[in-house]
Amino acid sequence: MESQDGPDGPEPPRGFICASFNQDTTSLSVGIKTGYRLFSVTAVDKLDCIHEGVECPDVYIVERLFSSSLVVVVSLSMPRRMNVYHFKKGTEICNYSYSNNILSVKLNRQRLVVCLEESIYIHNIKDMKLLKTLLNTPSNPSGLCALSINHSNSYLAYPGSATIGEITIYDANNLSTVTLIQAHDSPLAALTFNSSGTKLASASEKGTVIRVFGVPEGQRLFEFRRGMKRYVSISSLSFSADAQFLCASSNTETVHIFKLEQQSPSGEEESPTWSAYVGKMFTAASTYLPTQVSDMMHQDRAFATVRLNMFGLRNICALATIQKLPRLLVASSDGNLYIYNVDPQDGGECVLVQKHRLFDSSEEQVGQKEEDGAEDASPPPASQSYAATVALPSTPPSSTTLMGYSEDGGAQRGEVIPEHEFAESPVCLDDENEFPPVGN
Repeated sequence: MESQDGPDGPEPPRGFICASFNQDTTSLSVGIKTGYRLFSVTAVDKLDCIHEGVECPDVYIVERLFSSSLVVVVSLSMPRRMNVYHFKKGTEICNYSYSNNILSVKLNRQRLVVCLEESIYIHNIKDMKLLKTLLNTPSNPSGLCALSINHSNSYLAYPGSATIGEITIYDANNLSTVTLIQAHDSPLAALTFNSSGTKLASASEKGTVIRVFGVPEGQRLFEFRRGMKRYVSISSLSFSADAQFLCASSNTETVHIFKLEQQSPSGEEESPTWSAYVGKMFTAASTYLPTQVSDMMHQDRAFATVRLNMFGLRNICALATIQKLPRLLVASSDGNLYIYNVDPQDGGECVLVQKHRLFDSSEEQVGQKEEDGAEDASPPPASQSYAATVALPSTPPSSTTLMGYSEDGGAQRGEVIPEHEFAESPVCLDDENEFPPVGN
């Protein structure tokens, strides 16, 4: 996670590169100059570092599978290579090398998805074999995609166009396209599924409107307005576990939390208050107004907000229940994790209850020295994603084509299978409760 700061924006810590929450928001993964770290976020007052990996430096993608031992790592030194580790045993399960820089990796208990700028690779996570290659996808320089964490309802969402906000919904289990959603007029900036894979939230590059769609049909369910005065870069969207709330963070100082609730027409008729009367008048009037004005009148505003003490830094947010209370977690490129209390009844301004430092100042100084010594190196290409902002210029693609495993006969059709080292046996972690045992 790195920011492209303006002259007035704060400088992020030099040793901090990326951050991601696991699928059920019980763990935080952080990529740093010396490798990566995994933290437990199941308590408010303490942040336990459960593992520190030093297999490769400059980690710009690190993704953990729920609370299991499986972790996926991509390093700046080899941006085309994905390494899959069993971190508790300290062993590598397998690795894959692709034809271009890896921009993002998503995983659930059934599938592992690797996103490049113009292609997507879908692997069977139980043995890491390649199942499907989606070639010539619309240009996606930020590596934007989302994978449902519900492995029995394993939908993949990615941009269907480089010029408008079209979303392609793909069934990663049955390996087939489900539907296309015309979500926004501008290109997409953020996507996320709820935990059951039945709702999909999206935001465009303008960042003013956030929409929620039903999956797999693609019907619009909710529309929220983040703001009107300025366009912003939405850096993350995240549903609560029960899909009653949706949080959105951006490059501004405000994090918004929206409440997903359907208005009851019968309830309005039973309580003829002044506000209900005015609401009906606006609804009636909106039918005679231009479409843009009418849409704005039907958009809901934030239920709760957080005012960060920073501006211009990239961050990711997530909603979680910690110690039986709803919390908002914000991991920022300033090197801190912020924990806020959320009032699920009245909303309003959330209260900061804890701030945790993700690494100490000595590591930041080491990162500063290393960066000062590499000033002549080629700068990373500008992009919106955490991965792409730090991906170094890639080396020429390998000419080696390997005949890998493909359920759809991809190898027979001449598709390029990534260079790889398969796991010697089916992937079966020792966390039976967190990773499904391999069936017969």
